[in-house]
Amino acid sequence: MPTGRRGSPDNELPYTEWNTSPGGTCKCRLAEGYGVKKIGVLFGMENSFPGALVEHINARNVEGVHAEFVETGAVHLDKPSAYSVIVDRISHDIPFYRAYLKHAALNGTVIINNPFWWSADDKFFNYSLAAKLGVAVPATVILPHKTHPEGTTDRSMRNLEYPLNWDSVFAYVGEHGFMKPIDGGGWRDVHHIKNRAEFFRAYDQSRDLCMLYQKAVEFNEYFRCYVVGQKKVHIMPYDPRKPHHERYIQNPPAYDKKLLKRVEQDALKLCQALGYDLNTVEFAVEDGIPYAIDFMNPAPDADLHSVGQANFDWVVREVADLALAKAKTAPHVPELRWAAFLGGAVAAKKPAKKSAKKKSAAKKPGAVAE
Repeated sequence: MPTGRRGSPDNELPYTEWNTSPGGTCKCRLAEGYGVKKIGVLFGMENSFPGALVEHINARNVEGVHAEFVETGAVHLDKPSAYSVIVDRISHDIPFYRAYLKHAALNGTVIINNPFWWSADDKFFNYSLAAKLGVAVPATVILPHKTHPEGTTDRSMRNLEYPLNWDSVFAYVGEHGFMKPIDGGGWRDVHHIKNRAEFFRAYDQSRDLCMLYQKAVEFNEYFRCYVVGQKKVHIMPYDPRKPHHERYIQNPPAYDKKLLKRVEQDALKLCQALGYDLNTVEFAVEDGIPYAIDFMNPAPDADLHSVGQANFDWVVREVADLALAKAKTAPHVPELRWAAFLGGAVAAKKPAKKSAKKKSAAKKPGAVAE
């Protein structure tokens, strides 16, 4: 949180000091009123990435562009945001921030990532889209709520099959899998299932969450990929079975080049279809096939202490490049239609009648490259 200290040293812009580490602060110059485009970073409890991103952007000394931490109070309907670009790291947890970002986007601020689509997205839709795009995904089912959502009763559920055909679920997915929320993150409420008894025990604990049950992939390799700007991919060997701070593998073995190329292409295909400019895509590899496991991470882990210095430097540099590029073209009011949010998916459904039209479609923003 900001300390509340503001100053105006001679020959310097005003600034606000923010605590960005347990023992230090970051001075972020305020650019309001100085005729420059502002890049804002909106964040929560994380420390290392927001400050590093702001400092890296400002160290570039790009004329007419300045980065700082977002500061906002009550949002007035008739006042557009002062920021040209906002890098969003926290609005998924704070509804006030999400509403603020939607208002800002409507008035021309470029938001990384699009708050409208982020609000609508969920993991089951992600898997459905991946299957349509030809990306391998494990067998997955969506389950009715164990406990009725607040404000509903048995009478609200009269369209549900009863009793549920559990045999069909296990016949499709199997008894070894993972149960997880449809829109969760951070490994919250994720259960590793090894038999029917564990399945029902986990399901009984799911409260009113909407849960997925997904076939476990017996993987030999596992990759977590940063994808930035729907163009750049950074593949990181990863092991989700290890403690969090040990999951990014140091000194990994050599991997098959064709496998890495497919991982890169599938990661791009998914992010281009979903329209995310910053995301991580996870693949579990079984028998040489990379299965997309998790790719709804529009505020991905970028903490120095978990991802390691090399990965941290890469994502700071690439997100800085992206934010600066967006600032140059701001303001930009998005086309608020679902087809625009899912450009890649829509393009994938359209059969190409002529090669000339096919090439033209591939050049459109959000279209999946052939």
